[in-house]
Amino acid sequence: MMLRATATLAALLALATPARAADDTIAQPTLRASITVTSDVVRVGDLIDNAGSAAQIPVYRSPDLGTTGALPVAQVLSVLRAKQVIGVMTGDIKEVSVTRLARTLVNKDLELAVATALERRFGLGDAANIGITFDRGMSDVRLDASNTGALQASATRYDARSGRFDLTFEINNEASSAPTKLRLTGTAIETVDVAVLTRDIDRTEMLKASDVTQERRPKAEVTGEPAVRERAVGMQLRRPMRAGSPIRTADLAKPDLVQRDQNVTVIYQTPGLYLTTRGKAIDNGAEGDVVSVLNLQSKRTLTGVVTGRGQVTIQSAPVTMPADQTSSLQRDETPAPIALAQSQISQAPAKSE
Repeated sequence: MMLRATATLAALLALATPARAADDTIAQPTLRASITVTSDVVRVGDLIDNAGSAAQIPVYRSPDLGTTGALPVAQVLSVLRAKQVIGVMTGDIKEVSVTRLARTLVNKDLELAVATALERRFGLGDAANIGITFDRGMSDVRLDASNTGALQASATRYDARSGRFDLTFEINNEASSAPTKLRLTGTAIETVDVAVLTRDIDRTEMLKASDVTQERRPKAEVTGEPAVRERAVGMQLRRPMRAGSPIRTADLAKPDLVQRDQNVTVIYQTPGLYLTTRGKAIDNGAEGDVVSVLNLQSKRTLTGVVTGRGQVTIQSAPVTMPADQTSSLQRDETPAPIALAQSQISQAPAKSE
């Protein structure tokens, strides 16, 4: 019966002929409280110091790879006596702990090995961007400790349409000239890091930090350049999108600071002159966009640049005319920027001298 971590071994393996008596050793054999083994068999030399010629006699099966079991001292002594090993010093030891060493390949190691074997092959990209899912939820793999070599892919099959892979790896074994083989199957899909919406978002909403998260998604789901979360926050979508949707760079736009039919502040600015009036936006516009606005006082349509939320600025170079022509200039001949300025001046109360 195999030694396990939850139960002690009770059965002796009759794997060898009776050993010669251990009285030919110089020092008295002494029981060890804790031992580690690498093979599938526990021998007399593993259990006691100064085992002499009896050291290679097998007495127990080892625990499972990477596990620890316990043997009561009385049972160990009984087994040793049956092998003609007597006079073993036990001191105050009550039980012997037996650990079988193993090489453990954790799931992440296996994923990396598969991704590396598929990297830049079959239309896939870098290994860091390949998502691996093993069949049957495969967990960590334990190998005999003698399997010290690197995982070398010896056979590789991949179906680009389904993403299915079937890989065989070889691992050099110190105890044997033949390498150990390990077969892994599952799916491999290239992924991208992309910003994803956490809730439904309308086109007019500005994205907040809580509206966006960063996830790994299959590359096939993102047609175009994927947006990153830091770039998306504070921006506006070009169309309504549902929760869970990946965001592309092309989906983002600067937020509209001016909405169509919105009442806005119209700023007329020229060197030495700064005037404001109320207007109504005819277009939507983000910061820096050129939009048309209706001057609510003059009922004229003007063109300006969005410079803030609900704010359109009209800038013009100063108009210079000869002094002898100024007196003959009629109101209906006044250039548009000057007409706006005079309109604003006429609205201001006269100051007392």
